[in-house]
Formats: sequence, structure tokens, C-alpha cells
Amino acid sequence: MRSTTHHEGHGASNGSNHRLDIPGSLQAEHKELHEALSEYTKIPGKTGIAAKVVAELLHPHFIKEETFAMPPLALLSLLAKGEAAADEAAVISITEKLKADLPEMLEEHAHIVKALEKLNQAARDEKHPEVMRFADKLQLHAQTEEEVLYPAAILVGEYLKIRDLGFRQSHPTGNKQKLNYERL
Repeated sequence: MRSTTHHEGHGASNGSNHRLDIPGSLQAEHKELHEALSEYTKIPGKTGIAAKVVAELLHPHFIKEETFAMPPLALLSLLAKGEAAADEAAVISITEKLKADLPEMLEEHAHIVKALEKLNQAARDEKHPEVMRFADKLQLHAQTEEEVLYPAAILVGEYLKIRDLGFRQSHPTGNKQKLNYERL
């Protein structure tokens, strides 16, 4: 089974036609959240209205995450094994963009969380416990991204830069494939 998949219309590109993959588990979670939210926008009343506000905030945010935050994470297991990764320069570029955009993405999370709090209250008022659970789940998802996923994606890029620098210093004319990654 492939651990990564391409996301329709999204994903990181290195400037050519090659796109970096998004880990399948992360893509599946985003898809599940998006589909559930889409259903909740159809609920009549305050709950549906509040769900639409969340959806309007969430969709462009998910696109950014699927472009800059998720693709570098596909390399984690490969790098943990000490193996070289394809498109390392593209990954570094993507993680630099994530670092630059991180304050904006965290601000978007703050707006999304406020909208989720309103959704939770509307769902409570209108007795939609499944929507309340969803709002809680999406808030936890945002917290996980802030505490784990974004930093991990950035660290992938930082690791690649450090590893590349170490290789260039110890092998100025050498072949990168001969580098013993385990000692770095």
C-alpha cells in the first residue's frame, strides 16, 4: 500500500511537472473533515450558517497546508531510515515558504477556532451533538498541526539543509549517493 497520495488540485511542485506527495493518512483526515463539514453546512438554522463560515475559512487554509505543510512530511520515514530523498531542493524551498507563512497560518487557525466555537455553540443550542463533536475534533486537529505537524515539516527542511551542508563540507567533489547518512 502506498503511504502517500496526490491531492487533487493541490500538492507541492518543484517547478516541473513532478509533485511531492502528501502522506495518505493526512490527506484522508483532511478529506474526512471537509466532507463532514460540507454536510453540516446543509443543516438549517444557526448551525448550518456557522458551518458555512467555518468552511469559508477552512478551505483556503487546507489548500495552503496541502501545498506547504504536508508534502515534506512524506519524507519523514525515508529520512529516519537514513535514505536520500528525491527533490530535496524542492522540499527545502517548500519548508522555507512554510516558515515564512507560519505566522499567517497560525492566525488563520485562531480565526478558524473562533468560528468553531460559534459552530459549537449553535450546535449546542440547536441540539446537534454530532456537530459539537466535529467542532471539538477540528479544534484538536488544528492544535496537532501547530504542535506537531508544522514543526515536523519545518524540521524536515532544516535537516535536509544541515545534511547537505555536512556533505558538501566533507565531500566537495563527491557523489551524494556515497554519503553515510547514519553518521550525520
